[in-house]
Amino acid sequence: LPRTGEVIGEFSRLYEQQYAVALFSKVRFDIEGGGGPQPQLLHRKVPLDNRSIFSGALFQFLEENKKWRNHFLFVPDSYTINYYDNKARGLHPKGNINCAGYKVLTSMDQYLELLNNSLPGVKAKVGNSPFLKCATQFPLILWHPYARHYYFCVVTETEQQKWHAVFQDCVRHANDGLSEESQVQTPAFTDAVRLYRQAHGQYGTWEMMCGIPSQILANLVMETLLPELRDLISPRLKGKVHDRQRSWMLVCDVVYGLVVRQAQAQHEAVVQSCEARRPPLEASIRTDMDQIITSKEHVTNKIKAVVLPKAEKLLTVSIQPYISSILEALMEPTSRGFSQVRDVFFRELVELSKNTLNDATKEKVGEHMEKISMLAFHPVKMQSCYEKVEDLSLDGLQQRFDVSSPSVFVQRAQILMREQMDNAVYTFEQILHQSLEDQGPEGLCKNIQRCQDRVIKKFDYDSSTVRKRFFREALLQIFIPYILKQLTPSISSELPRFQELIFEDFSRFILVENIFEEVVLHSVMKDIMMAVKEAAVQRRHNLYRDSIVLTSSDPNLHLLGDNPAIDWAGEYGTGQEEVDREETGDSTGGAAQRRRRMKQVVSMIQLDGSPILLNESCLDIPVVDSIPEEEGADQDSDAPSPESVHQEPVKVNGTSLKGKRKAPPPPVQPENIPSPALTNGSVLEGDFLHEPESTASAIESAIREIENAVQGEDSEPAVEADVLEAVAEASPSSQEDSVPLSKEEESLKPIQQEALAPTAFSQEESTSSSLEEDSGKAESVRN
Repeated sequence: LPRTGEVIGEFSRLYEQQYAVALFSKVRFDIEGGGGPQPQLLHRKVPLDNRSIFSGALFQFLEENKKWRNHFLFVPDSYTINYYDNKARGLHPKGNINCAGYKVLTSMDQYLELLNNSLPGVKAKVGNSPFLKCATQFPLILWHPYARHYYFCVVTETEQQKWHAVFQDCVRHANDGLSEESQVQTPAFTDAVRLYRQAHGQYGTWEMMCGIPSQILANLVMETLLPELRDLISPRLKGKVHDRQRSWMLVCDVVYGLVVRQAQAQHEAVVQSCEARRPPLEASIRTDMDQIITSKEHVTNKIKAVVLPKAEKLLTVSIQPYISSILEALMEPTSRGFSQVRDVFFRELVELSKNTLNDATKEKVGEHMEKISMLAFHPVKMQSCYEKVEDLSLDGLQQRFDVSSPSVFVQRAQILMREQMDNAVYTFEQILHQSLEDQGPEGLCKNIQRCQDRVIKKFDYDSSTVRKRFFREALLQIFIPYILKQLTPSISSELPRFQELIFEDFSRFILVENIFEEVVLHSVMKDIMMAVKEAAVQRRHNLYRDSIVLTSSDPNLHLLGDNPAIDWAGEYGTGQEEVDREETGDSTGGAAQRRRRMKQVVSMIQLDGSPILLNESCLDIPVVDSIPEEEGADQDSDAPSPESVHQEPVKVNGTSLKGKRKAPPPPVQPENIPSPALTNGSVLEGDFLHEPESTASAIESAIREIENAVQGEDSEPAVEADVLEAVAEASPSSQEDSVPLSKEEESLKPIQQEALAPTAFSQEESTSSSLEEDSGKAESVRN
């Protein structure tokens, strides 16, 4: 696309300039050192080693045939959503979703509002959507301003909340796509994007600065290309309102895909070119470091003389009166979120102490620590923390300071919260593990309490440091673009004459545009630092003064950070049997074996002793240990990868079905369970709900209801027919028969199939004979 080439070409020129500046800053920092207070908590180097986030089944709308289908979703440690036709092992994903730039919506009203705004002049009424009619009243929609939209449905509100938390975590992770470890490429990239947008009159925060570089560049191109494309395509769209909107979405998705691929190729080329020139540039910097610094300071003083008078006048009138109010707006929700992180962490450790009080063995500690170790990456448990900071609002200030949306600051705060939670958990793991090695299980509860107190103290200190840095950065992101926008028209014409003061050999490392921005930054920084310091002195929101530093409180603690990750399940025996069984099993397919061995962070299995949730459609048969998201749950619940079905005798509600089985409790009476109505009034029954006394009568009733609904809505897409097809696909007669089962597994097959049905809920075990009889009746009805 010509427009893509123009935008990326201009960006590449800026990137090459900023690359040399970023390289100079990096080398100077390596030589001179510096930085703020040292963190007290340890940092986990590989947070999600051999872990998956979540897996489960739900309905997905397929635009190709306008039908709802039951799909199995698997979220690995990359947070890319993979979806499969079913849960059978060995399958390749039917598709995958990179969630960068997406929004997770939970109602059609939200979706139609965004859809109407995407194509001005084409408005649709809420509740009238021929191309998409939800199968249930609990939708989950992934919306993107340029890329394809994805539509899902679940049957209960509880499911919707859990899937929403998982999808939000995928978006949060994917948006944070730029590596902070790359101290040259990342600063060069972000500065080049910012300077490109400023050159086109866009100074404020940018909501689409999300994803990996190729996605960000594609968003940059689409920002310019989309209005041109809309003017060209919109008059040619024909049909009803929703048909035109759907056609427009398809056009945007195709164009966006082309732009992403072209942007990726051109970005990789310019990065390789800069990296190839890096060694001689770095050698030149190290040789002439002192002279470069002297030359830069000389030019900086000249620019200060011109810029500071105007900047200080602007600060006095337009910035200083707003610093305190904006800082308070940032501090209140952010501090409540970090406080909630502390509370969640504290409750988990209290629960650990309670559970080991009567069973003070290493095995028991290992069992619970296996669950706690991934607490920071459990989106359901962390949701209460994330929700606190979502209250952040900058109403009345967004237009004045050109802040597109507070979501930029919300997501950054949420990422910092997750990092602090994982640092606290990891530090507690290392301290407790060392204590167990030195002292054994004697006085276990006291050891846990001592470790807890040490970690909480360190968390409070690091939380204060991280929040103060976040507040400073957020205020700079709000104020700096505004000041630059006001000063640039009068200053830009004077900057070229300062470039003449720089030696030609040093001109690659000293750019007057960057010096101008540094002068502006330092001019406002002193007021921001003063405001944050005042808040810390007053101990507002539990902030500490900079003078309070925990020096040498744990001189040997940071040595523990070099230790390998602790395998609590394997080291203390709680999961060793399964590991051995995996290693001695079939070794074909390395990737498949790895996915089967992955331990899942979130489990949707219904636990013993907790109330039965009707139509918990994303229930999973547990295979490996994971964290149950229900408060106070003591049982382990495991979740498999898509390839782990029929690998071994399964467990239901954490109880092994191998060997002796307990007598089944009385079955739940089906007549007391209401059938959930679809949004169009029909009722979803059969395999998607709790089996009634007669499976045959249930299926007949479902068919009758669906036929009636279809006859009454000939003008609408027949969602009920799609659901009926999904019912048939998920029924026992349509399950795969290719995997040979033992007699015991054969008797349990209906239980497995019922758990895998997308709207089935977990039941107590019933006798094999009754299930086989029901399956036989269902088969006869279908025939």
